[in-house]
Amino acid sequence: MQVSGVTGTIWSGAINSLTVQKRQLDSIRWQMHPWSLLTGSLDVDLTVGHRTSAVNGKANIDYSMAGITVNNLRFEAPNQFVIGQSRLPFKTKIAGESTLMLTEFKQGQPWCEQLNGKLFLTKTQVNNQFGDYPLGDIELKLTCQAGAIQISTDETMNKLGLVGQVDLADKSRVKLAAKIRSTATQPADLQKALSFLGEPDAQGYYPINYNGRVPGL
Repeated sequence: MQVSGVTGTIWSGAINSLTVQKRQLDSIRWQMHPWSLLTGSLDVDLTVGHRTSAVNGKANIDYSMAGITVNNLRFEAPNQFVIGQSRLPFKTKIAGESTLMLTEFKQGQPWCEQLNGKLFLTKTQVNNQFGDYPLGDIELKLTCQAGAIQISTDETMNKLGLVGQVDLADKSRVKLAAKIRSTATQPADLQKALSFLGEPDAQGYYPINYNGRVPGL
């Protein structure tokens, strides 16, 4: 971790630049609400960058013995920033932008007690050794189900013919239950790859299922 240009106080201050695992955040500013200490919590308004910055965001964060609560979070960044130095399988490269918006997140076991938000993937481009996949814009809904983070989408939220959900049930396992059908708006390489998923059902959907460890963990 590298930090430069720290100004202000613990109650109200700024950091000019913060680098963590080769990811750089600029113009980090915080405003702490001292009155929250009377209730045994730490309440902070946090801002990163500006709306014109490639990486920018803001949120209200409350920390107490019960865990972390995040309200009104917005975070925007290029996909390359999100991925960082991670090596993806099949020599995969991902371009585009990600915007995470959370109305509320409350920490629980194993992940959450409450979660209400959306993740927008804009101009998504995936290239790997199998082909080029201009996936376009994808909207994902984020909710909390019995402590698990659930990420879901349907055909009103993407142009890929994709319907389904991902459940992060604990901190090392993931369950994927989805299906996809051929559409005129799909990338050509994606249409060609659908047959590798097995046989389509009566509605033309191919199954996509996985239940196991999170890749890379």
